Parts: sequence; C-alpha cells; structure tokens
Amino acid sequence: MPRIAYLIITIGCFITAISLYFSGYVGYSGLMVAIGLASAINVK
Repeated sequence: MPRIAYLIITIGCFITAISLYFSGYVGYSGLMVAIGLASAINVK
C-alpha cells in the first residue's frame, strides 16, 4: 500500500513539473522534479 502511494506522488509530481515548465515556471518545475525523485526512491 505505501508503495502505491509513493508511485502516485511520483507520477503527480512529474506531471505537475511538466505543466509548470511549459507555463514558464522553471524554478518550480525543478522543485517538483526534486520532490518526484525523492519519492521515487521510496518506490523500490
């Protein structure tokens, strides 16, 4: 169950990062990528 939660957070962060990047918010996009990578570590 926690694995599914981390996977959902990871996917959500990367989708948000992509939409923020194309909206012009590059700094916030990088922050979302960092949060997504941190949660992706816990998916293993």
